[in-house]
Formats: sequence, C-alpha cells, structure tokens
Amino acid sequence: MRETEAIISSYDEARNEGRQCVLATVVHVEGSSYRAAGARMLVDEYGVMTGAISGGCLEGDALRKALLALDQNKNKLISYDTSDEDDAVIGAQLGCNGIIQVLFEPIDPRQENNPIELLRKAEHVERPVALVSLFNLDKTKHQVGTMLLVDEESHVTGQLDDQALFEKITSVARNSLKKRVNHFGEYRSAGVTQHAFIEIVEPPPRLVLVGAGNDAQVLSRMAEPLGWEIIVADGRPTHANKQRFNSCQVVVTNPGEILDNIRVNENTAFVLITHNYNYDLDVLKLLLKEEQVPYIGILGPNKKYRRMLDDLEAEGIALSEEQSAKIYAPVGLQLGAETPAEIGLSILSEIQAVLTDSNVRHLRELEGSIHNKENREFEEIEL
Repeated sequence: MRETEAIISSYDEARNEGRQCVLATVVHVEGSSYRAAGARMLVDEYGVMTGAISGGCLEGDALRKALLALDQNKNKLISYDTSDEDDAVIGAQLGCNGIIQVLFEPIDPRQENNPIELLRKAEHVERPVALVSLFNLDKTKHQVGTMLLVDEESHVTGQLDDQALFEKITSVARNSLKKRVNHFGEYRSAGVTQHAFIEIVEPPPRLVLVGAGNDAQVLSRMAEPLGWEIIVADGRPTHANKQRFNSCQVVVTNPGEILDNIRVNENTAFVLITHNYNYDLDVLKLLLKEEQVPYIGILGPNKKYRRMLDDLEAEGIALSEEQSAKIYAPVGLQLGAETPAEIGLSILSEIQAVLTDSNVRHLRELEGSIHNKENREFEEIEL
C-alpha cells in the first residue's frame, strides 16, 4: 500500500469510529531534508500516526503540534530548522541543514473537499493532477490549507474566496502539470500575501509482468512494498492464478489479447518474462503500437533481443528511434545481480530510474538535492 493510500485508509477507519484527525504536510523545504515537500502524516486524537514527514526526527514534536491544532481546531504552520544545533525540540546536530515548513490541518469530515477527500480524488485518477495548498510564512496570519485539485483538462475541485488569486493559482497549476514540476510561489492580492505549494500527484507506477513463472513471483513480491500496481499476465492458468500471485491482478490470456484487460498509461512498465520466445515476441509487437508505454524490459541475453529484431524485420517491422529507446534488453541495471532477488532489484531499480527520468549514478556524485521533486519553480506575483 502506498503511503497516501495508508493515510486515507487510516482516516476512513478513524472517521467511522468517530475519531478526529489532523493532516501534517511538508509544504516547503529550504536546504536539505530527509523528505521532500509533499510528505504527509496523519495523526488521530489518540496520537496514532500514519505516514511520516521526516526520518523520525520531527515526528515527536509534530505529534504534539498536531494535537494542539486539533484542540484549537485551527490550521497551523510550523517551522523546523534542522541546521540549528542548539534546537532542543528536535535534537542537536541532525546534519540535514534545512528549514522545513509543515502545515497542520484538522480534518472536518463534513466538508466535501477537505484535504483527505482531495487526496482521495487525486489517487483515483489515471492522469497526474495538481494539488494546491495555501499557507503564509507569517505564522500570525490565517493558514488557508489544502484547497484545490486541478487536472489536465482544467477541471478544478474546490474554490477560493479571492477570485483573482483563484484564477492565477489554477493557471499556474495547469502550467506545472504540463511541465510535471512542483511549484512554490508567493502571491499578493488586495494587500494580503499567500504562499502556494502546488504538488504534482501522479498515479502509482503500473508494473505488468508478462509471465507467471517463479522469477515473476519474486519480482512481484519485491515490487509490492513500493506501492506499485502489479498485473501478471500469462497464458497458463496453472501459473497465472491468485494462489501464486494473491496481491496482484491476474490475467490469463493469449498474447494477442493481453492488452484487452490492461489499462496503459505513461506510468506503465512491461517486463517480458515468460521464458517463451514466441509469446514474448507477440506481446512486443503489440507494445510497439502503444506510444504511452515508457518501458519495455525483456528478460534474456542480448542475442535473444537481436533475434527478435531480425524476426520483426522479416515481417516488415522496423523500430523507430523512439520505440528502440523504450526497450531495455537485457532488462535491468548492472548491479552484479545473480540470484532471483538480486535480478529483481536490478529490474525494479531500472524501472524506477526510467519512470522518474533519473540518471543512474551514485548519490555522492550529485550536487544539490537528491529529491527529484525539489526541482520546482518559484514565482512571486502581485495580483
């Protein structure tokens, strides 16, 4: 289960039992932090926490702040300075060297578009959406909170009283969606300053394992903790069944109909792992027509892939540069993998890198933030 799904599930349970909750969200980070902006934690009135906003150093104080916000029934913005070695609240010498802004929002279940319900709607769409949280770095001011959800078709869920600010924020949100980049901005309207964190929420990666052998079982079990949606497709009911893949969607099909029951989007990765050359080849032919698919991994040696290319050419199928770029054969990163679990790690690491458009390199070689989503725009606007 993804962290956001776990938060929503915990909220539903608390709501059904009449327990009040507070949502804590990292809305801005200056410098370094363990979690990037967009990290969330749900706290109920008994102090039960779901999710995390740091690696553990902030949660203790955040619990107290959440209960205070709940007691006062008021949104609050709290700053944590992890570069302050004399800070007795979060402990000295954490080494993060960052200033972290956390927005605490008591959740009113009577509100149709409260922050949790907006998160729920974001989780149930097939395309990326922009989730907008408004706050004020002047903590004496009113903290508006998580108010808007904007999709690529310009549909907006939620509303703001300030129409000029609403129109500008939704316009920026649509632009952020096009660029797939988070946004932090400062907006001044009618003499009032607001800060906005616009987070691009993407659907979870969808991993389609074409093949239901033992190695596919290992790969599916390794992918499950990542919160990915996992689909297993094979023509053999003796292999593709819920007894062997109890947490996955299982599709028993011939290769020509494999896409009939599988939704494909830009976060869908296919791994051809049947150990059946003809089945893999037939599926590859289908996938070459799917422009949205960003990743096609093919298990086996390079000579198998060369043979596939020869057979495709014999049928008059020549791969374009774009099609070739999305095929990873042999599948996986060079990690010295030998065992099924190591090979699974190699494959999942490669998929993660491709879907996040990341360069595979050692973190010690990077300069700046290790969080991809920290690559965001800043805007300061007078309306």
